[in-house]
Amino acid sequence: MKNLIKFENIFLNKGTVIEEVENINSLIYLNSFIKKKIIKILKLKISPKKLNLNKLHFYIRDNHLNKARLSLIDSINSDKNFRKNYFAVAKNMLENIIGNELAMQNKINISIQLPNNEDSLLPIHSDTWSGDSPFESVLWLPLVNCYKTKSMFILNAQKIKKFNDAFSSKKINSISDIYKKFKKDLKFIKINYGHYLLFN
Repeated sequence: MKNLIKFENIFLNKGTVIEEVENINSLIYLNSFIKKKIIKILKLKISPKKLNLNKLHFYIRDNHLNKARLSLIDSINSDKNFRKNYFAVAKNMLENIIGNELAMQNKINISIQLPNNEDSLLPIHSDTWSGDSPFESVLWLPLVNCYKTKSMFILNAQKIKKFNDAFSSKKINSISDIYKKFKKDLKFIKINYGHYLLFN
C-alpha cells in the first residue's frame, strides 16, 4: 500500500480519500451476493454474471424501487459474512486513519438511484443532523462507476467552518437555502468500481 501518512494528510485536509479496494476477494463476494439477491427479489431469469447493475433500471419500475431496496438491505444485514467483507475492502486505511479500536454501525445501507427518478435522491445533509456521531467516518463502496449526478456531492473539508456558521445562522431558513449558498463549493465525486471512498 502507498504511504499511509500521505492519506492521513489528504483525509484531514480534504475530508475524503479515494483508493483501490484492498481485498479484491471481498469485493467479489459483496458484488456477487448483491447480484444474487437482486435476481431473487426481482424474480429475474438471468445469471449473476450477466446482470449489469448499470442497467438495473431496465428490470425495476420506479414504484417498486424502495420495496426492493429495503428487501436487499434486510438480506445484506442478515448475512454473517457481509460486514466482515465490507470492512476488509478498506481495513488498512480505516485502521491507519481512524485507529484499530473501531465500532461499526450495525446496519449497512445501500442506495439505488434510477435515471430521472427524484424520489430516491437525498437532499444536502450531514449524518449528524439525524443523530450520528460527528466523529464517525463513512466507507462508501460503489458497485458501478459513479460520476456527476450518478454519484454524490461532498463539501470540501476546508469549507466546513463556513458551512457550520451558515447552518447556525438565523439567515438560513431551509435546506434549500444552504444548498443555494454552497452550490459552487459542492463537488461531485468521480469514483470507479473497484475503489472505495472514505469521508468524514
